Amino acid sequence: MLTTDFFTPIVDDPYTFGGVAAANALSDVYAMGGRALTALAIAAFPNHKYPTEVLTAITQGAADKCAEGGCVLIGGHTVKDEELKFGLAVTGEVHPQKIITNSRARVGELLLLTKPLGTGIINTAVKGDACDPKAEDTAIENMLLLNAGACEVMGEMGTVCATDVTGFGLLGHGLEMAKASEVALYFDSSKVPVMPHAEDYAGMGLIPGGLNCNKDYLEGHLTVEGEVSRERLDLMFDPQTSGGLLICVSSKRAGEMVEKLRERGYPQTVVVGEVIEGEAGKIVVR
Repeated sequence: MLTTDFFTPIVDDPYTFGGVAAANALSDVYAMGGRALTALAIAAFPNHKYPTEVLTAITQGAADKCAEGGCVLIGGHTVKDEELKFGLAVTGEVHPQKIITNSRARVGELLLLTKPLGTGIINTAVKGDACDPKAEDTAIENMLLLNAGACEVMGEMGTVCATDVTGFGLLGHGLEMAKASEVALYFDSSKVPVMPHAEDYAGMGLIPGGLNCNKDYLEGHLTVEGEVSRERLDLMFDPQTSGGLLICVSSKRAGEMVEKLRERGYPQTVVVGEVIEGEAGKIVVR
């Protein structure tokens, strides 16, 4: 399998940025049940703005994060640009009969989420100099957390349907799963884990532009039932960087899988919803 992802800096420290970019790029491989083998760095670098040591630190951060996942950064390519960008093109492998897709959700299965939401909103608060340092540290910690361990648990449990939660947010990636599987999804908004202060920042209007794009994407597909706060709904639309996995699991094995994922380093893993009968692509939030 081949995948690629890159973006502009979302943290100030170059080494950390490289690690986050690598974790984000590797996530597509893990979401499909694969093992990352090699990666190539993709960099756009304004050398008139930054010393070359900045690019060196970014690349080292990415190389170290790749190594953590058993992947080797073997090279790459850099171009001059007005805006700094960095990411990876990743090569991975998976047995053809063990590929995990987002198109095999079955009615009655429960939905697990392995990481809390809020990176987009918190990063926006950071840019606005309105973020609590502990909230920023929590967001960075979660973005640096590889989905490799969760991938291993999915393999052990025989998972066939999952997706990583990134730019389209929880509801956007849920919509893709619902459409591809020709089912509807229900999310319990009260169960969705969120990062500290993220709801406060959403209430202050510190939301990224991509969040509103995600709202537009869900237009005509989303039904909100009962009292769901605007802030909580915003978090479910929030575009994530290096977010967690949304995993389908039978109700009989959900407890076991939650326990395994928490033991493997994803302590906030929780059941957030269910696959339900309904129009293909319908999303219900209560």
